[in-house]
Amino acid sequence: MKRAIQMIFLIVFNGLICGSLYAQNPQEIVRMTTQELFAAVDEDRQNLERNPAQLKQLTYNILLPKIDVTYSGRLVLGRNGRSLEPEQIERFSDRMSDMLIDRYADALLEFQTRDQIEILPMAPDGTDRMTKVRTRVRLNNGARTPVDYVFRNTEQGWKIFDVIVEGISYVTTFRNQIGEEVRAHGFEGMMQRLDDNMLVVDVTED
Repeated sequence: MKRAIQMIFLIVFNGLICGSLYAQNPQEIVRMTTQELFAAVDEDRQNLERNPAQLKQLTYNILLPKIDVTYSGRLVLGRNGRSLEPEQIERFSDRMSDMLIDRYADALLEFQTRDQIEILPMAPDGTDRMTKVRTRVRLNNGARTPVDYVFRNTEQGWKIFDVIVEGISYVTTFRNQIGEEVRAHGFEGMMQRLDDNMLVVDVTED
């Protein structure tokens, strides 16, 4: 089950590859970027299977500009980030994004078709500042898993800042684990543990 959730998170965090964020609503962003994602992988699948570093670099290049990395990082830090300098928050946010992409890039190749993602009608509780795109991801075993992309409208257009898989929020899950680390080791100690790969943040934790 953990592997399945990891695969879903990889799709989630790669689901923002699109042409123009300014001209599209969040649902169209998910629809178009999902199509472009699978097209890019299918075009060079064999090469990417042999070169995981190239797959990761491809993911970095097309993914990071489409996520509200700093805002998401601030939410993960929560009250632990109130006394931090902006540079520290940026460093933490970048490190978390790097870790996610590095960990899940290989799982992308396990998805064989864009038809494995179904985009549902928009929920009625969205606003012009924040909204949620609901999808269902069909795993290779046939199971369908709910995945919600949470967007906010920024000066650069709509960007994602949280993902909810089977009711489990990425931001909340990371906040709980990072909070424990900061209390135990301090912010810089937590960052050092991340850099030394001594801290493994588990996106599947309840």
